[in-house]
Amino acid sequence: MASPSKDNESYYDEFADWYEDERHSGYHAFIDRLETDLILPYAAGKDVLEIGCGTGLILRRVEPVANRAAGIDLSDGMLEKARERGLEVYKANATELPFEDASFDVVYSFKVLAHVEDIDTALAEMSRVCRRGGLLILEFYNRLSIRYLAKRVGGPQKISEQTNEGAVFTRWDSPIDLTRRLPENLRVVDWAGVRVLTPTAHFHKIPAVSTVLQRLEFRARDSMLKYFGGFLVMIIEKELE
Repeated sequence: MASPSKDNESYYDEFADWYEDERHSGYHAFIDRLETDLILPYAAGKDVLEIGCGTGLILRRVEPVANRAAGIDLSDGMLEKARERGLEVYKANATELPFEDASFDVVYSFKVLAHVEDIDTALAEMSRVCRRGGLLILEFYNRLSIRYLAKRVGGPQKISEQTNEGAVFTRWDSPIDLTRRLPENLRVVDWAGVRVLTPTAHFHKIPAVSTVLQRLEFRARDSMLKYFGGFLVMIIEKELE
């Protein structure tokens, strides 16, 4: 049975208190490592903005290498924990960013943009605050993936006793869909695939299997298999003119 529809803010506030309970080990920590390892080389010495920073699990790792590292999120509960980490974060929507034009060299987002219904406005906003020659590193849910098939079979998972994942807007895209949506001043320069080979998160609860999967996932992320990652990352350049 589907959960009642919720806006994104109340959806994330609902589990902000226990969001990190299982994120410091196992599957979730591994996915964070895959994504952090991807972003760090681009963030070094740059002014960086994270869209949907949550409690700051990735932003806290980016901040030490960046010139400036800022984040935005909708959830007061998530932002409270990010501020406790001393991070520069703001309450804002991806479709209305509280920054001047050309404020950042790199704008990135993980696990968030698939839940933004007005994605065209969000893309335009992220492009607006990115400097010319800068990069947008944006992750979406991939329709051409094992993860998509697993979700179709398994259905929405619970986030609390009252709510499951079906309560929030979610879109699944293909690489072609995403390329066609980009504003004219943006061009894709590369792709990465996160969670290419993992059928379900439960496989990472088996130590021997998890060890092998993690090694393979790092290789697959940047291989030709990347286009089938459950989380599809676009590496986009804002053109100079």
